Amino acid sequence: MKQLYYIGVSMRPKQWTKNLVVFAGLIFSRNFRDTDLLLRSVEAFAVFCLLSGVIYLVNDIADMEKDRLHPTKRLRPLASGALHRTTAAAAAAVIAALALAWANRLGPAFLLVACLFTALNLVYSFALKRVVLLDVTSISLSFVLRAIGGVEALREADPSIAISPWLLICTLFLSTLLAFCKRRHELVTIEDAANHRESLQEYSPALLDQLVGISASGSVLAYSIYTIWPETVEKFGTSNLVYTVPLVLIGIMRYLYLVYKKEKGGSPSDLLLHEKFLLVVVVIWIVLVIVIVGA
Repeated sequence: MKQLYYIGVSMRPKQWTKNLVVFAGLIFSRNFRDTDLLLRSVEAFAVFCLLSGVIYLVNDIADMEKDRLHPTKRLRPLASGALHRTTAAAAAAVIAALALAWANRLGPAFLLVACLFTALNLVYSFALKRVVLLDVTSISLSFVLRAIGGVEALREADPSIAISPWLLICTLFLSTLLAFCKRRHELVTIEDAANHRESLQEYSPALLDQLVGISASGSVLAYSIYTIWPETVEKFGTSNLVYTVPLVLIGIMRYLYLVYKKEKGGSPSDLLLHEKFLLVVVVIWIVLVIVIVGA
């Protein structure tokens, strides 16, 4: 039983909030009241949670030795020796097979996206995370694939459902922002950070500050364009989505405040769950979007 518990811990369920982007297609297609489509979105979310957990297991297997040198990661089940490598590998294989079988139930297009997501993250775990810039780009693309997957799960039931390219661009920039902030946090707070993550050898605080600025600006700009884009206004019959832009702006500014002033940003998921101001902004944004697009 202990091994099962350690497998669950290694799958890092607290990080599964990253998969909430799967619901973007449901919300922005105005189908959040459709029970069947809602259930499909929940299933898609569950599939990505399982696949994310598999990737975390694989990543921990690949990084066991380095994690043992990290002040907090050394406490992870694999790094500490509480979970055996072979047990973790077997669990990852079984869970991946079950997740992909479940993905197949949601349609061939969703299965393809799920397979691409898994392949990209496996390549990241064993190669791309060591390459400067490509490490962050691959993380960002995995968020875009989540968003696309959420739409494809719905398109199997309703082929008319689509997601705006501007929302995908916004997802790309926002996920890039979070990843660069995490790299910056690691670089400035962890002693011998390069030994913890190879790609950090090629970064500097000044470079990351520039990349964070570009990503933050791109996120706000892409979302702002989406809200006033003619297709968006025509689709929802209103241009009122533009009134949600200040919430996105203040949310990003608050996040940057936490990164630069409070030296946080090492775990975006933890910030979202525990930083009350940020959580309130996100909840208000979600409610306002639902009210506007559902009006």
